[in-house]
Amino acid sequence: MPSMELLGRSFLQAAGSASTAAPRGGRERAGGGLCFASLGGRQGRPSRRTVRSKVPVGALAERVVLTPAPAERVARPEAHPQSVAARAVVTVRRKRKVEVKEQVAEQMDAYADRVGRSVLLELISTETDPRKGGPKKSKKSRLVGWFEKREVKAELVVYTAEFTVDAAFGEPGAVTVLNRHQREFFIESILVEGFPSGPAHFTCNSWVQPTRVDPAPRVFFTNKPYLPSKTPPGLRELRRRELKELRGSGTGVRKTTDRAYDYDVYNDLGNPDKGAGFERPVLGGDKLPYPRRMRTARPSTVTDEGAESRVEYPEPIYVSRDEEFEEGKNEMLSEGAIKALLHNFMPLLVSSVSPDSRDFAGFHDVDNLFKEGLRLKQALHDQLFQKIPFVRKIQESSEGLLRYDTPDIIKKDKFAWLRDDEFARQALAGINPVNIERLQVFPPVSKLDPAVYGPPESAITEEHIIGNLDGMSVQQALEENKLYMLDYHDIFMPFLDRINSLDGRKAYGTRTLFFLTAGGTLKPIAIELCLPPMTDDCKRAKRVFTPPADATNIWLWQLAKAHVCSNDAGVHQLINHWLRTHACMEPFIIAAHRQMSAMHPIFKLLKPHMRYTLKINALARQILINGDGVIESGFTPGRYCMEMSSFAYDNLWRLDQEGLPADLIRRGMAVEDASQPHGLRLLIEDYPYATDGLLLWSAIARWCEAYVTAYYPSDEAVQDDYELQSWYTEAVQVGHPDKCDAPWWPRLTTAGDLASVLTTLVWLCSAQHAALNFGQYPLGGYIPNRPPLMRRLVPAESDPEYEHLVADPHRFYLSALPSLTQTTTFMTVIDTLSTHSADEQYLGERPNEEWTADPAALAAAREFAAEVRRAEEEIERRNADPARRNRCGAGVLPYELMAPSSGPGITCRGVPNSVTI
Repeated sequence: MPSMELLGRSFLQAAGSASTAAPRGGRERAGGGLCFASLGGRQGRPSRRTVRSKVPVGALAERVVLTPAPAERVARPEAHPQSVAARAVVTVRRKRKVEVKEQVAEQMDAYADRVGRSVLLELISTETDPRKGGPKKSKKSRLVGWFEKREVKAELVVYTAEFTVDAAFGEPGAVTVLNRHQREFFIESILVEGFPSGPAHFTCNSWVQPTRVDPAPRVFFTNKPYLPSKTPPGLRELRRRELKELRGSGTGVRKTTDRAYDYDVYNDLGNPDKGAGFERPVLGGDKLPYPRRMRTARPSTVTDEGAESRVEYPEPIYVSRDEEFEEGKNEMLSEGAIKALLHNFMPLLVSSVSPDSRDFAGFHDVDNLFKEGLRLKQALHDQLFQKIPFVRKIQESSEGLLRYDTPDIIKKDKFAWLRDDEFARQALAGINPVNIERLQVFPPVSKLDPAVYGPPESAITEEHIIGNLDGMSVQQALEENKLYMLDYHDIFMPFLDRINSLDGRKAYGTRTLFFLTAGGTLKPIAIELCLPPMTDDCKRAKRVFTPPADATNIWLWQLAKAHVCSNDAGVHQLINHWLRTHACMEPFIIAAHRQMSAMHPIFKLLKPHMRYTLKINALARQILINGDGVIESGFTPGRYCMEMSSFAYDNLWRLDQEGLPADLIRRGMAVEDASQPHGLRLLIEDYPYATDGLLLWSAIARWCEAYVTAYYPSDEAVQDDYELQSWYTEAVQVGHPDKCDAPWWPRLTTAGDLASVLTTLVWLCSAQHAALNFGQYPLGGYIPNRPPLMRRLVPAESDPEYEHLVADPHRFYLSALPSLTQTTTFMTVIDTLSTHSADEQYLGERPNEEWTADPAALAAAREFAAEVRRAEEEIERRNADPARRNRCGAGVLPYELMAPSSGPGITCRGVPNSVTI
């Protein structure tokens, strides 16, 4: 399991690296968040608090300097009658954990500052100087207090700079910062006080590089939003120049200190220099269409000029400097890395010393992972102690970490996963509730080429299902919207020959039919397992299983369900999760930074929904989706995982159908109905993902509509906004070039178009990602419930393996599931992926209200936060309603993946603003 060793070491390295980790802010969430949004507290749940300060930001920041600093003896300049005396209050965020080398460097900077190598600030007016032609500027002023506060032990430290400007200077619209120290530092905010126009806030949250790295001063704009056409004259050239710098030159290798955003294909997933087995095709282009990723511009490999050389840990992969994780995020990943190393170290030893221990002997071995951890037999203990003496010490000192947390799915009912009703319920309220669709044609029909894959019609007949339709005919059940389906036939079929040729991987293309009962729950009535036909009349190509009536068929039915779950797990991870919420969003984020100024109101709306996404996607290319990485190791498609993801992008992905209402209608799960609260009527009333999702979708839609209306009074204003139009055009044509000519792309010509596109993007980055991500361990951590890969096909009576199944069904079933090391590796990965970090920012939250100076936008944001709070309260009521049998009942888990708030850790709830893991 080299991929997991890399995972553990990489997270540890990243967390400890001073050169890449941003410090965590001093304003910590107290059980839920420090934000302008207020969510009512609940017993046992984290609550949201409202912070609405009426004092200047500078004063707030001063309070966090807990250690007294020497008194500053800097006299504030006296204002001449024709001048204005102003002060800039700069809040710098320091790292909480600093290595000795960094401490020495900090002291050297402090002493250098004292002798003149200081940080210089300059104020830029919104007005132009008629004599010089450019913007009015103050004289450069030294940032005071760096030497005096060198020993201050606080996360937020405040420094000041004094200015005297002409009375006709106007309003400050930008501040430039020139760092003449030797090290970078992180500015959280700047407050400029003393002007008649009132305090000017500058929300920075950015690293400032020293002049030895970047000789140009950094520019920070006021928090007042400006459309391009409304940009004050003094800021127009700065606005244009800043965007040009962020776009970069498009050439040269990127350094970790760079800020540039650019595009590239996925040509760094393989490592052909290590041999043919490590080659992977390039994703992006006519052959394998795919969205574009962040450009890193590393040299090509020696053996393949089209492949970019990989960066393996401990080396960091490039993202723009401000996209790096902050300290709180890295601490969470560090804790997960320790668990990853310990959880996988012992299984690797067990399997290497005792090959017989590679499979589970019985279900009690699986249960023991949660009860006792991985305990070793005495004989195996002795073997390990002789070979590796420190094994005893590791197990004794780390016993708690070697034991896995019990997944939620077996906490309330240990055997629920065996039941057909639970298997069906998870299609509506599980990890992957976005593939269930209404059956509209019987029998189901494939869209693949029949010349290659055989007759398109399913082998499921009326005789297979008529006995489970509660007295209805098939036609009647179709007309009354009673039949539903999970259809993974077409996505898997083109890859099955290659998958099944891999060692230890077996798969089918599956179809599962469900019947909607009078109680509003689903029951499975048929499963079809398909293989590519070897001959024209190949009977093994399509096998149909129905609910069993005898012991042997019960186990065959369980194996068939396991193969459905394996298909479902692969589609969930590779397509619905990674492709749709990670990869397809990356171009929109890159384009936003390249084409929209930080002053642009739409950039301000999108900013919290872009946090950490580029970094987590870069990390995924290193250890998750790369060749021989965690995804390839853990899911049935193996080395063909990303080719399958490309196939889905080419054939299935459409932005116009990614919004929740459009997706529900596309899958036949809802019909348009103007009389209903959300404009549509669900055909399964108790569909937890959809009912809760519509609450959040509607809140997001109203927020985006209100926000857009405030800045675009007419459709012409949308069309004339060249930054906005450049953003969308580039995201489509450069970020999604393989599909840019498709006719279905939403237009961006009206305010309604803009609100709709923004609603879809915010939905995908927040609620949709949360629904698909944070239940992975709680609902998928018990591998028999949802195996990510299968190692055996379902035997037919003529197969030699059939006798093994009949003789020992438990052992045969477990031998078809992942091995011990595959299981523990997978569990460790989804444990980390399901974890909220302490610095998470949830839907409706912002760290403070200084993100904009527009009172109308702040009022709309508060209303959005209030609506999110009401949605959470409604979700709680639904989970306590016994009439909702898909989320309430004996042993039934409540559906909380759309509940917006959460504490840190694995909670199976919480909707972060962005794709942060």
